[in-house]
Amino acid sequence: MSKLLDLIEQNAIKQSRSKTMSSSSSSSGGIGFTGALTILFIGLKLAHVINWSWWWVLSPIWISLLILLFILLVIAIIFLISELSK
Repeated sequence: MSKLLDLIEQNAIKQSRSKTMSSSSSSSGGIGFTGALTILFIGLKLAHVINWSWWWVLSPIWISLLILLFILLVIAIIFLISELSK
């Protein structure tokens, strides 16, 4: 477990050094698919084009979070299984 934390810490240090060393201040990405879909649904809801519950209008956000939590859970389980089998 401590090896994993050390690797994460080293990677974070390398990334922060590379960001400070770069001369251009470009940002990554943009809004992304989830953000664009959420904005689209909110616009359609406010324009009365769709008559959905706000739960469904905001579903791209919470569904993405649920998927992320599921992936993290699977990774944690795999890590625990590998640590227990040693």
